[in-house]
Amino acid sequence: MNTNSNTRRQGVLLAAATAAISGFAVFINGYGVRAWSEAAGAVPYTTLKNLTAALLIGVFASAARMRAARMRAARMRGARTRGAREKLTLPADPRRRLMLGVIAVVGGGVPFALFFEGLARARSTEAAFLHKSLVIWVAVLAAVFLKERLSWPHVAAIGLLVWGQTAILGALGDVSFGAGEAMILAAVLLWSVEVVVAKKALADVSSATVAAARMIGGSVVLVAWAAVGGSPVDWSLVTGAHWMWIVVTGLLLSGYVLTWFAALSKAAAVDVTAVLVGGAVITALLQSAVRGAALPNPLGLALLAAGAALAGVISWRAGAPQTR
Repeated sequence: MNTNSNTRRQGVLLAAATAAISGFAVFINGYGVRAWSEAAGAVPYTTLKNLTAALLIGVFASAARMRAARMRAARMRGARTRGAREKLTLPADPRRRLMLGVIAVVGGGVPFALFFEGLARARSTEAAFLHKSLVIWVAVLAAVFLKERLSWPHVAAIGLLVWGQTAILGALGDVSFGAGEAMILAAVLLWSVEVVVAKKALADVSSATVAAARMIGGSVVLVAWAAVGGSPVDWSLVTGAHWMWIVVTGLLLSGYVLTWFAALSKAAAVDVTAVLVGGAVITALLQSAVRGAALPNPLGLALLAAGAALAGVISWRAGAPQTR
């Protein structure tokens, strides 16, 4: 799927917006997951947060469909076009339905439960490193299954991102890998698979529809997960402050998912994933400014910023690699 430079530039800007939202969301989720872990557990928190995002995205997707239908009716005086209909409604093609189902399970359902269960058990530094390794797995899968060409600048950008994370992690000394870290790594691997499947689905389906499928279908998976394997929730421990975290993080998640899939529909998977890593710099700055935490290794942060910026420049330039 070839895209022109203007479309790629839109994708880069959307990816930058996603990175900014991610930086804030990771910081805020640190408070939310700790509060809910003390009261009811990470899975109920994740499930309710995702249900909130699913509701918001569902409303957005429905509004987008109605607006597009009105515009289409005005332009074509009631005539229907098969192409426009496929971009705005759930595809009838079984293959496309299957892809949306895979996105819901391996993107919006299982990995969220794994990630937040792992986040409650793992150290934040290891968790951040594993989460940002997504760009490595996406680069490999995109090259194999999407035929995205990785140039030397791409390799340099990914190298800077990995070097930056390694510098931050190594400067902290004691590094461990336990059950929590294993859960986070499993979630990241599933998300990398989702990126590839979503990129293929976005060739024929609107980003809003893919986002809605991911969050609504994923929420169903999470509810089933919580019902079957979760421990009983003592709702008497849940306060108004807990619900406040659900609303705030649900809003952030809905914005993240909508901008992420919109970016993925317009630019190469490896580019938007690399730009997304820049959100870690925002998180570190927030932790320092709000919590008074010491900034991680300055060299590491600089390398992360440089790697994300280089990935953005690669896609912004007219000569950016295309999917062949």
